[in-house]
Amino acid sequence: MPGNSFGQFFRITTWGESHGPALGVVIDGCPPGLPLSEAVIQQTLDRRRPGKGGPAETTRKEPDQVNILSGVFENRTTGTPISLLIWNKDARSSSYDHLKDVFRPGHGDITYQKKYGIRDHRGGGRSSGRETAARVAAGAVAKILLDAHGISVTAYTAAIGGIAARETDLNIVHQNRLFCPDAKAFEKMEERIREIRARGDSLGGVVGIIAQGVPAGLGEPVFDKLDAEIARALMSIGAVKAVEIGSGVKAADMLGSEHNDPITPSGFASNNAGGILAGISNGDDILARATIKPIPSISMEQDTIDSEGRPVKLVIGGRHDASAIPRIVPVCEAMIRLVLADHLLRLKASVPG
Repeated sequence: MPGNSFGQFFRITTWGESHGPALGVVIDGCPPGLPLSEAVIQQTLDRRRPGKGGPAETTRKEPDQVNILSGVFENRTTGTPISLLIWNKDARSSSYDHLKDVFRPGHGDITYQKKYGIRDHRGGGRSSGRETAARVAAGAVAKILLDAHGISVTAYTAAIGGIAARETDLNIVHQNRLFCPDAKAFEKMEERIREIRARGDSLGGVVGIIAQGVPAGLGEPVFDKLDAEIARALMSIGAVKAVEIGSGVKAADMLGSEHNDPITPSGFASNNAGGILAGISNGDDILARATIKPIPSISMEQDTIDSEGRPVKLVIGGRHDASAIPRIVPVCEAMIRLVLADHLLRLKASVPG
């Protein structure tokens, strides 16, 4: 089946393209009676929307105004499918005319052409990061469900362009436009972004995610392990190239005596497991990290080919981010919320009474 849907009990299907008239999402399985309004969803979408003026961001200005088309009555979910619509307002498709028969390095142009025999060259179409606006909207709905169960998810910029946050103060994450938990690192990150953008190049980085208040028992024993579901969710985001849970790649250099989390009467003494053991949440904080590749649309000259296989020298114009961070941060947050909402409902369905 085409991979446009995610989740089993809390299931979403996104639709739309970067330069189409609109994009959106249908959410099925959301329980009835939850408080939900367009304003609540909008608060989350505003954190992802482009054109707010940060040094890393595109100049494309999209209001990302969400409309609830179904599934809500008198600001309460009804238990029926929730349909959310976001109009594209600032698409400039003519900027991509010269790319109609040229494959951009680092993009999905060539793979979409190979798979479908046709592609929407305007901003990448379905493969564009613009699609993630629908995910963020769905994640805002999942947040309402998680809030009702005391579960919170916070994503933040752990590193960008080789500059890492040394502190992780979640209280300041939403006080700066990079969602950085380290005030000193934030200033250095912005300087680095301006430097690389001036060269016409782009930057990668790392997004950290922490989920707190997650009860023990979420996740399935074998193929639907919670950490496997988290990895799948984050890797479904176009710019993500690697995912770590808990100690992640550092585990390779640790001894078993170092990596095992001692269990005490008051809980775990450490959290190398990242809150998940044998694919099931253990009641501790869930810790994940997503490695983000540099934005492939750069203004430096690159080598590529056209649709006839002929070599081409390409300079990409248009409006592009210098880094997927910070706008990818709320996307990572949304995907973890969707995983937890889905498995929370699965757990409830599996427990008698």
